[in-house]
Amino acid sequence: MRLFGKERFFEFMRLRKAAMTFSAVLLLVAIGSLGVRGLNLGLDFTGGTLLEVGYPQPAELAQVRGTLAGAGFDGAVVQHFGSSRDVLIRLAPREGLTSAQLSEEVFSALTEAVPELEKRRQEYVGPQVGKELTEDGGLAMLYALIGILIYVSLRFQYRFALGAIAALVHDVLVTLGVFSLLQMEFDLTVLAALLAVIGYSLNDTIVVSDRIRENFRKMRKGTPEKVINASLNQTLSRTLVTSLTTLLVLIALFIFGGELIRGFAFALIVGVVVGSYSSIYVASSILLAMGISKEDLMPVQKEGAELDENP
Repeated sequence: MRLFGKERFFEFMRLRKAAMTFSAVLLLVAIGSLGVRGLNLGLDFTGGTLLEVGYPQPAELAQVRGTLAGAGFDGAVVQHFGSSRDVLIRLAPREGLTSAQLSEEVFSALTEAVPELEKRRQEYVGPQVGKELTEDGGLAMLYALIGILIYVSLRFQYRFALGAIAALVHDVLVTLGVFSLLQMEFDLTVLAALLAVIGYSLNDTIVVSDRIRENFRKMRKGTPEKVINASLNQTLSRTLVTSLTTLLVLIALFIFGGELIRGFAFALIVGVVVGSYSSIYVASSILLAMGISKEDLMPVQKEGAELDENP
């Protein structure tokens, strides 16, 4: 690979044991945090109270959030609704308070800052993601992983399939672990980002796997480790360009996209970084650990093919 004007060759697989140890630690921390702290589920999963208010002048959402945070409602979701004067506020349920009582307390806190405030609507909203949808989503994810396993096994070889699945599980668990450790809100936008991470990671792993398969057939000499190192170096520039350009957009969204899209952008940032790492070290290291060889990837010779070639 040409980097900074010089031709460079990186011995990625020399560090595979250290990388696998690092990945194991990440997974243990992520699983431990998910088991102990869990996810900070948003209103899409828990349901809550909805309050719509009208301001006499265009409302600054940052000021509204600051007022609510000062009154002890720092977990509220605040957004414009229809116009810049109409504000929609969603709050998670609170123990000991009914939906009506919670709405009154929030409205009282807001009217202290803006006395001319008008209450338009208040109601209880149920969770958009119920138990049945959660179970169906889990089953859909399981079926998708099985489909990926079958496709990659037929397209490449079963060792590649196991490596791809391991990389996907690694990326999802690490991303969930980060949200659990930071206790960032996990809502439908973050769930959508998680699904996008799966697609991104799988695409990157397939590109690397395809080059590994080609080089096993082209390179007559060299150990499996050397073949995989050569393949990773050949695809590294593509991986870096794709990852860095994607990260530039996501960082801009995270900084300037507003509160509602921040969790989505952050999940994708973590997923892109972890996905790029896993396509190099997790999937490829599993190939070596399972004893991949040139004979495994050579095209199958049909019976009588040699006789057909001779006149």
